[in-house]
Formats: sequence, C-alpha cells, structure tokens
Amino acid sequence: MARAETNRSGEMEVFVQVVEHGGFSAAARAGRMTPSAVSKLVARLESRLGARLVNRSTRAFQLTPEGCGFYERATRILADIADAERSAGAGEHPVGRIRLNTSASYAAHILAGILPDFLERYPQVAVDLMQTDRVVDLLSERTDVAIRAGPLKNSRLVARKLGETAMVIVGAPGYLDRFGIPATREDLDRHTRLSFGYARAIDGWPVTEAGARTVVAPVGRVQASDGEALRHLALGGNGLARLAAFTVQADIAAGRLVPVLERLNPGDREAFHAIHLGQGGPLPSRVRALLDFLAERGRVS
Repeated sequence: MARAETNRSGEMEVFVQVVEHGGFSAAARAGRMTPSAVSKLVARLESRLGARLVNRSTRAFQLTPEGCGFYERATRILADIADAERSAGAGEHPVGRIRLNTSASYAAHILAGILPDFLERYPQVAVDLMQTDRVVDLLSERTDVAIRAGPLKNSRLVARKLGETAMVIVGAPGYLDRFGIPATREDLDRHTRLSFGYARAIDGWPVTEAGARTVVAPVGRVQASDGEALRHLALGGNGLARLAAFTVQADIAAGRLVPVLERLNPGDREAFHAIHLGQGGPLPSRVRALLDFLAERGRVS
C-alpha cells in the first residue's frame, strides 16, 4: 500500500498554533484536536526534519534554536499560501495582517495621520505596529515592512524611497534663556547636547564653519532610544537636540522650539525608505498595498 503523502502545510499550521498558544493543550483547544494528537503530530514533524523543535517538560514550553528558525519560516510560508489563495479567489483584494516596524518619530508625525485612511481603504487588512529607532532584522522579527532613516547597506533588502528631510538643531526658549544661544561651533561645548543611546550611521552633529566640516560629538547626562524621546527632552528644556525637520516643524512654528546654528548647518538630508525582504519578486497583496500607500501618502520632506 502506498504511503500517504505528508501534509506539510497542515503540520506547519499545527506547529505554529503550538508556538503562538504557548503549548500543546492550548493549541489543541484552538484547533479542536486532542493534546495527544497535537503532540504526536509535532513529534512526527521533528522525526521527518531530523531536528528537535521543542523542549518538553511538565512545567515549561521552550523552542529550540531549530524550532525558532522553523517557526519564522513556517509563518511566512503559511501567510504566502493564504495570500495566494485569496488572490486567486478574490481578485487580489488585500487581506491579512501586516507587521510594520518604524521609528517613533515617523509613527507619531506621519503614520498616525494617514493610517486611518489606509485601514478604511483596505478594511480586511490589520496592522501590527512596532516602534524602534534601532535597525531590526526583518526575518528574525517576522517583519513585513520597516521604515528606516539613513543609508541602506543590506543587499537582501528591497527599498522604496519615501523622501528626504533636513536636519536641524533646536532648543526650547527657556533652555536658551538660561544657557544662551550658540553662535559658533565652540559655543556647543558649553551646551548639553542630547544624544541617542546607540550608534548611528553618523554618530554626531555635522557643522560647517569657515568652509571646514566637522562632526561634533553629542554629550550629556541624558540619552534616549528614539528621536521622539529626544524631541520631548528638548521641549522640556533638557538641552539641544539635532532632529529631523519634519518632526519639529510644528514646534518651531508654535515657538516651542527654536532652531540654532542654522548658519553652520551643512544642509545634509536624511533619506527615508520603506523596505522589505526579497529581490523584487512577487509580494503578498497586503504588503504591496501598504508600500504603494506609503509611497503615495507617507513621504517626508
């Protein structure tokens, strides 16, 4: 008698349920199976792969490194299968959940204002929003799209440019009243220069004086993990900050922040990109819809 063909996608679905529900019993309840059936299916999967995916005990559930890698790939494969089926049967109407990683500044000043229109345009799409200014690994973080500022180095990533923004050094009026308005590069040495708490592509403040360009190291007693936190620190009078112009233009117009050292501003601009994994191949319709929408409505300047 011929051996029944392995249902690989079915095994993946059960394994993903086990991971996302935190155990065999919970996955069994969600999938209307018995815990023993779920356990046997995962054991059969491990046997076929020749690798242990889960460390089992009576009190703890833990993925092995091989299990983590298989879970990441399985979720992507299942999402692609579901999207392919929806595309074939529903005219490629975007459906499903998008994991979007972006900086807090972009989320607050660009995305928050346009996301309602995206969700209204695509009512069957949901968005999981993760905020960080750090560069994340899209595969390990199971991220569909990331918004990144600055130069791109990873050749595995496909990027769609969302514009460029000027950079500006700003301070709150109260802070400048106490410590003075800097007029020269040397004046910066007498000021608190708020900084990011991690390395960046240009780890400092470029200034141009007498035709010479130098980079001033930001120093101070306060660091922050994202640009929006630095903006709030500057608004609170904690020091000067060098920020993307689109994040502070409303504060400048309202007089809450004041640009300084514009005469020494080298005029450098920071590019923003929407990126995803791949080399230009077919994309799930939900991801393509978001990329097109960001190119239309999510540009910075």
